[in-house]
Amino acid sequence: MKLESFQYKTQDNSIINYYESDNDNPILLMIHAQGTNANSYSEVAKDLSKRFHLILVDCYGHGKSSHTMEKYNIVSQGNDLIEFIKSKTSEKISILGHSSGGLISSYIASVSDVCCNLILEDPPLFSSCGEKRFNYYNFKDLSTCCHNFINQDEETDFVYYYFMNQYAWNFFPESSREKIRSKTGKSALKYRKKHPDKNLKVMFWPKKFLQAFNGLQDYDPYFGENFYNDSFNCNIDYRELLSNIKCPTLFMKANTTIAEDGLIQGALSDDDLKLVTDLIENISVEYFDCGHGIHVEKKKDFVKSVINTLEG
Repeated sequence: MKLESFQYKTQDNSIINYYESDNDNPILLMIHAQGTNANSYSEVAKDLSKRFHLILVDCYGHGKSSHTMEKYNIVSQGNDLIEFIKSKTSEKISILGHSSGGLISSYIASVSDVCCNLILEDPPLFSSCGEKRFNYYNFKDLSTCCHNFINQDEETDFVYYYFMNQYAWNFFPESSREKIRSKTGKSALKYRKKHPDKNLKVMFWPKKFLQAFNGLQDYDPYFGENFYNDSFNCNIDYRELLSNIKCPTLFMKANTTIAEDGLIQGALSDDDLKLVTDLIENISVEYFDCGHGIHVEKKKDFVKSVINTLEG
């Protein structure tokens, strides 16, 4: 299986970078989460390409697509992807979106007729917008790091800055936190200086937790800033948006933990999920016992679920 790299220029000359498989199977467009890029799906692409014609896109501000701050919102990205889809085919396609990519996928399925099947991989519906976002893990973590990075001038490497300031440090014992942070920080800095264009590797740091840094070297922190100030959501009424989704929809739900202080450690609460299922007319939910990146932690189950959903 080979994914070839292409670029599409929109009507306003923005660039959508994407990767496409060479077969005549039904099209499945996959939209990655914030902070990564199309390569996020590389480990499931081989199996999925046996059944589908894959198109994996880089969102604006990620990978090789345009890094234009004015495009870092659900409406601009969604409308441009609708234009892109219509340039590829006159038929309806299946769309899968992870996290923020799920928000964009929901928008596409709601405002256009290009989507015949929608798969939402743990998107932060309702939890990432308005005042509710203040209790959402991403706001405390990546979004706040982006905001603080932009408003300082001491460190120029965002990947290293994020590693040193990520919210995850709060889960380490206070007595040893700074010692571990200092030691692993030196390893991170050394690797970044030697390999600025590669995914971050840190000695003794769990591979699972490094997944959050994959693709971050090609990420624009102003994308996270738009989540921080809520401009990504464009004041969209998500109740109305979800109510307008008529195609068959699968919601892939990962584990969520609500901390004592109310922090949502995951994509969304059970109450928010209940609201989503009440609003989308034709929806089913599948639960996965893992963290936010289902396609990373539960590869076989993820592939099986996608195939069963789209071919069942």
